[in-house]
Amino acid sequence: MTGRVSQPLALTLGEPAGIGPDLTLALWPRRVELDLPPFYVIGDVDFLARRARTLKLDVPLVEVTPATAVAAFERALPVVPLGLTITAAPGQPDATSAPAAIESIRRAVTDVLLGQAAAVVTNPIAKNVLYRSGFAEPGHTEFLAKLASEATGKPVQPVMMLWSPELAVVPVTIHLPLREVVEALTADLIVTTGRIVARDLTARFGVSRPRIAVAGLNPHAGEDGSLGIEDRDIVAPAIARLKAEGIDAVGPLPADTMFHERARAGYDVAMCMYHDQALIPIKTLAFDHGVNVTLGLPFVRTSPDHGTAFDIAGTGKADPSSLVAALALAARLAATTPALVPAK
Repeated sequence: MTGRVSQPLALTLGEPAGIGPDLTLALWPRRVELDLPPFYVIGDVDFLARRARTLKLDVPLVEVTPATAVAAFERALPVVPLGLTITAAPGQPDATSAPAAIESIRRAVTDVLLGQAAAVVTNPIAKNVLYRSGFAEPGHTEFLAKLASEATGKPVQPVMMLWSPELAVVPVTIHLPLREVVEALTADLIVTTGRIVARDLTARFGVSRPRIAVAGLNPHAGEDGSLGIEDRDIVAPAIARLKAEGIDAVGPLPADTMFHERARAGYDVAMCMYHDQALIPIKTLAFDHGVNVTLGLPFVRTSPDHGTAFDIAGTGKADPSSLVAALALAARLAATTPALVPAK
């Protein structure tokens, strides 16, 4: 069930040439049917009107401030203007794409930190488009952490969790080439990640004693050093430290036996050592409705667990299920939990 919030959710535009605008426009007419929480999109009314015509959607649009978005939501899709012109066509990013995507994220974070929005929900971005514009962060997660740190003056350690009713996973290392994972993986990083996961599952999700299953890095969790020493020398000591702090962590476990139905019943979240080890199982089980949740931030942030899908942008073929789940989860978390102080 969608949580009830008194303030709107701030929805970013995402990559203008991708499916984010399509999904946003398609969802508003179904707001009652889908029991959507009130939200506003940070974008450009003229751009959204053009995309609506392309999609043959009759969606009324109205420019609002965050304070007037909830009242407007019943009669039109509320748009907080970016003040930027956007000219990108479906599937064709252009010079206006990156500035619009970046500024939409900045505005959403500012709104939620000022108490004008209940949570941030981000539409997908195209990292390669942002990189060509000089964007310095590896991805959404790291950029959100940077903005939160700059705004609060406190260090922020972001943790990416992919959540679905079937499975929740956390990659300890995120956007790294596989050859760099071993160098980046340390016991301190695993312990810090585990602390944030345990804290936020309790504070945000209401899990009184989170059960964390920790995957090994190597096949068969290293076979006690015969298939790699990292699990014995890095992962196992980190788990011991988490247990000493009262955190219910087990492992290192062989990743190839962690994700069948009976195994999943034994834990609340699987903490994995690298990106694909975590994302392959959840995208197999919950491809259409998985949600990306950033833990460790002083506000709630969710996102659909898919990309920009340039090949179907502007066609009306994009599946809104993941964005629906992201909006619902953001409202649920924002309605039931207070803001968190960033982890030191």
